[in-house]
Amino acid sequence: MNTIITIGRQYGSGGREIGQKLADYYGIPFYDKELLKVAAKESGICEEMFENYDEKPTTSFLYSLVMDPYALGYNAASFDMPLNQKVFLAAFDAIKKVADKGPCVIVGRCADYALKDYDNKLNVFIHAPMSFKKHRINEQYNIPLEKAKDEAVKIDKQRASYYNYYTSRKWGDLKSYDMTIDSSILGIDGTVELIKSAVALKEAK
Repeated sequence: MNTIITIGRQYGSGGREIGQKLADYYGIPFYDKELLKVAAKESGICEEMFENYDEKPTTSFLYSLVMDPYALGYNAASFDMPLNQKVFLAAFDAIKKVADKGPCVIVGRCADYALKDYDNKLNVFIHAPMSFKKHRINEQYNIPLEKAKDEAVKIDKQRASYYNYYTSRKWGDLKSYDMTIDSSILGIDGTVELIKSAVALKEAK
């Protein structure tokens, strides 16, 4: 196993669970929110900053212009770059560092774009119909069914805005990924099996 699997996902589609199951199967590291800790440690920028900007559109955080530069740790001297840009670049560096250590699964955070020059990656996007997502959101996050759609639309808008702002690609666009999979067709475990088959075929080339 030599493949890095990146997973973009619609909220409620099961992308995180699929990624975790793949990592468990292969016995390789799994990065979702964990990536924020790596980025904070490597960059010296406090972890709270990464959480504030995590997959959210940059315009929501105009307060960064007046943010106390000392919160940035040793990067305070180079305050010529907007804070959101620094946080993003630090996250990019962290993605490359974990990828350089070997195969892993990375969920979200523009990982497919950060690793665009890596040959040993498989970029997957997981999506599903709203009816499927609503029930998963209700079960996984205890959000009432009548509010689940609004939550899905809101979070996916944030993810799309973040991805489109920082990359030259479009979030969810077929051309941005190697595979796009509707997780409602095969279910979570079936989708895991499909990705495992794709990895095996890719590595056998």
